[in-house]
Amino acid sequence: MERDLSGHDIVAIFIDGKFFAENEIVIALGVTIKGEKILLGFIETSTENHVVCKQFLNSLSDRGLNLEKEILFVLDGGKGLHKGVKAVMGDKAVIQRCQWHKRENVLNYLDKEKQGVFRRKLQAAYELPTYEKAKKRLGTIRKELRLLNESAVASLDEGFEETLTLHKLDLFDKLGKSFKTTNAIENVNKQLGYHTDRVDRWQNSNQRQRWMATALLEIEPRLKKVKGHKFLSQLRVNMKDFSSKKQNFNEQERDAS
Repeated sequence: MERDLSGHDIVAIFIDGKFFAENEIVIALGVTIKGEKILLGFIETSTENHVVCKQFLNSLSDRGLNLEKEILFVLDGGKGLHKGVKAVMGDKAVIQRCQWHKRENVLNYLDKEKQGVFRRKLQAAYELPTYEKAKKRLGTIRKELRLLNESAVASLDEGFEETLTLHKLDLFDKLGKSFKTTNAIENVNKQLGYHTDRVDRWQNSNQRQRWMATALLEIEPRLKKVKGHKFLSQLRVNMKDFSSKKQNFNEQERDAS
């Protein structure tokens, strides 16, 4: 929690939480330009609200994390994390919503007999290589869902464009396996469970955090590079262009209003 982060050139960050009884510890997993995974830090909270997330990211910046360049944030869809990231990073935050979470959230609104069919349809749509093809297929699925459940449609619509960020960056075929879901950090949480899940009672916050830090230091050396890491330099270039176009669009909208 004190180590210097200035020596790491971070191009992507996964953020997710793990519960310890009634308390949640939010973890940030960074990916360097070379594809190495670095555990940047964690913060203990009762909920993933945007104030906590904002303070967390600022604390990482205070420890040397460079937030001046565009960073791909892979999030599960929690509104607090999303708002906190945008508050700190602005247009330099390029957000990829976890496609697995989005798909499962939509399916929760459907009868069990329909879930298998639409799980395959949504998965196939997201696997299409280009933004245009994926969006078109998802639009067709949206029309089918509207005949079944309007709430499922609303779930699909919420944050829809951010589930296709890698497609917009024209890198889904190269980096999708690594960044289309939050699997990378969920794998860290699974490994954490081997160290922490058998503890029935935590005496205090100090015990939780020390146990957590010790476990993460055990796990970090075993983390493998992300697949497609040779394309991370291209990711940075594409994100800069993507962010610039988005900023210009926002400025035009403000001028028009």
